[in-house]
Amino acid sequence: MHGGHDHAHGGHSHGPARHDRAFAIGIALNLAFVAAELFFGFLSQSLALIADAGHNLSDVAGLLIAWFAAWLARKPATALRTYGYRRASILAALANAALLIAAVIWIVVEAVQRFFMPQPVASMTVIIVAAIGVVINTATALLFMRGREHDINIQGAFLHMAADAAVSLGVAAAGILILYTNWFWFDPAISILIAVVILWSTWSLARDSVNMALDMVPPRIDRGEVEKYLAELPGVTNVHHLHIWAMSTTEVALTVHLVRPNAPLDDAFLKVACDGLKRSFGIVHATFQIEAGDGALPC
Repeated sequence: MHGGHDHAHGGHSHGPARHDRAFAIGIALNLAFVAAELFFGFLSQSLALIADAGHNLSDVAGLLIAWFAAWLARKPATALRTYGYRRASILAALANAALLIAAVIWIVVEAVQRFFMPQPVASMTVIIVAAIGVVINTATALLFMRGREHDINIQGAFLHMAADAAVSLGVAAAGILILYTNWFWFDPAISILIAVVILWSTWSLARDSVNMALDMVPPRIDRGEVEKYLAELPGVTNVHHLHIWAMSTTEVALTVHLVRPNAPLDDAFLKVACDGLKRSFGIVHATFQIEAGDGALPC
């Protein structure tokens, strides 16, 4: 038996794109906005504004974690860390999901308490600050438009910022409603709506990052189609021990045993198989174990 291994990316790479500038600008903008929201939230006694500040602060932490993980993932492999630090990006996605879920719990608890003890809100202050938030969060989301299709870290950053823009819009709406109705219960009501939006936007991130951490086949890859492709390669009579998993949030690996009776060592076959996996499924790290199929010597 013999194995084949391919790490070439050819003309189309799925490696992590650099978003250092986007991270730096996004973090700076959001830190400034968090400070403003907290200051005016306490000044105006607006839970919706304070809740949104807490959420934005978790996003700053999330952006920092994602940025660090993206930097770490680019570090080369070593003798002991043979895959390098690629999985750091998966851990970062998990950490982001955990931070957001914690923020949801805190917002709901505070909102329920505020329902029973409503407090006056300086609605005009809330409207102005939240409107600024819409602009800042939309601008930050646009920084992560590029590359989000192939990287759950970048997709997470984009979705969080887009959700934040919608949330800030909701806070502004609460301020307008309170301004015209003087019904202060709108403030905790909008806070709960914020929590629902955060949970909704976080759910897919949490699910995908947990699945990646558990080495599940990435959702964009059809395992059955991969097995069918391998089974149709020249001389292959059996496919087994097929494993497909995410090495990072941008790279997918595969190992498989292929039975090819009486087949010689064939580098051309391995090259065709690797190129097909890369082209059709985006799998860029493929390892093959070729077996003759001797029933007396099962692998």
